Amino acid sequence: MKISIVGCGRVGSRLALALDQAGNEVTIIDERVAAFDRLGNDFHGNMVVGTGIDLGVLRRAGIEHADAFASVTNGDNRNLMAAQIAQVVFRVPRVITRIYDPIREEVYRELGLETVCSTTLIADLIQGYVVDGVNRAHATPAAAEPAASR
Repeated sequence: MKISIVGCGRVGSRLALALDQAGNEVTIIDERVAAFDRLGNDFHGNMVVGTGIDLGVLRRAGIEHADAFASVTNGDNRNLMAAQIAQVVFRVPRVITRIYDPIREEVYRELGLETVCSTTLIADLIQGYVVDGVNRAHATPAAAEPAASR
């Protein structure tokens, strides 16, 4: 698959490396050249300097040929705009965007965008651990604490 990613922070770089290692053709876009340092020497994809809402930058990144697009910057508005451009202007078949604000999630979905709300995911994972003693992020049960020592 040809995959375009906007944002080379912690999430974007990890996503790009995983998709690259799985044999996909990955292009990652970020405004800061230094952000690409997170990718290390094992990344075989393309790196494009620029903003993910600039049509020229997106074209340079080859978005017209992308099978999938993910916007994972640290800004909900920027992610929304980039995702809408990918979906509406370039008609990328599979578009997903990361958001922080769970209140916006429903609005974005009404716009036809697939979202991942990291705030909701993290809260749900922590709640699962607190309630069930299972850290689903790692799928390992918490060590049972004897009732007598409580």
